[in-house]
Amino acid sequence: MIYINVKNKDAVYQFNRAFYSLLKKHLSPEKSPIFLCIGTDLATGDSLGPLIGYKLKGFNASIYGNLQSPVHAKNLKETIEQIYKEHKNPFIIAIDAGLGTSVGYLTIGEGSIKPGGALGKNLGEIGHMHITGIVNKNGGVNALQNTRLGLVMQMADIVSDGILEKH
Repeated sequence: MIYINVKNKDAVYQFNRAFYSLLKKHLSPEKSPIFLCIGTDLATGDSLGPLIGYKLKGFNASIYGNLQSPVHAKNLKETIEQIYKEHKNPFIIAIDAGLGTSVGYLTIGEGSIKPGGALGKNLGEIGHMHITGIVNKNGGVNALQNTRLGLVMQMADIVSDGILEKH
């Protein structure tokens, strides 16, 4: 897993390099890249996924989850089923906020994530590749409710700019 400190002045460049390096390693012509942006705008700390989905509007890929139509605990299973119905061989890039000790870091890695895991929810695992933003320390729903919007926006900007930037 790759960690990127959002305070680094070259964070967008670091993200772009890491993201496309992993993507090229796993993506093939028969696979469709799908961005699954998980979270809700009802809690500042959980809005990272929907903000990124909103910022990627117009990008040449399928995007599930944004500010208008968030993908969250109540509709995640149905959304995953929809992805597999609509796409023959999806390569799912799961994006979600996380809680932990490395606040202010983005992570990019191979394999799945467990949405809701920090809150003790068992929503299963999703993704062939993942991007997370560690938005606050462990502390459950209160940590997500009391997360600074500035940090979440900074992370959303770095991720979306890093994906949209020519590589």
